[in-house]
Amino acid sequence: MPTTQDFERMLRGASLRVTRPRVAVLTAVRDHPHADTDSIIGAVRTELGEVSHQAIYDVLRALTAAGLVRRIQPSGSVARYESRVGDNHHHVVCRTCGAIADVDCAVGPAPCLTASNDQGFVIEEAEVIYWGRCPDCAIEPRS
Repeated sequence: MPTTQDFERMLRGASLRVTRPRVAVLTAVRDHPHADTDSIIGAVRTELGEVSHQAIYDVLRALTAAGLVRRIQPSGSVARYESRVGDNHHHVVCRTCGAIADVDCAVGPAPCLTASNDQGFVIEEAEVIYWGRCPDCAIEPRS
């Protein structure tokens, strides 16, 4: 699990200044996978005290642009952030409660990057979202 020093190295490696809000946001994203912005704001404020919404949005935008966090937004959901970057993993989303979990590619090295017809595009990434019900929601009868 990355430490504060690891986050500082990551920021410097991405040519970003090391600031307390950036380290706090990286920590919040690491500690709360698939968290929405409001959850991240709450976690950062718990650690640092008063930090503006705009500051957190700016940090998330910079970290996403630098490839240090990944922004996902399943249909019907607000944007969510995760620290698992640099691989071709996907997500499973519960239709009932909205829980999100990571799912590795099914077979072989990034099989989803081989489209049946790429239409001339150079494909760099695939985004697959599986939809269903999480274990807790699956045991309750549908209404």
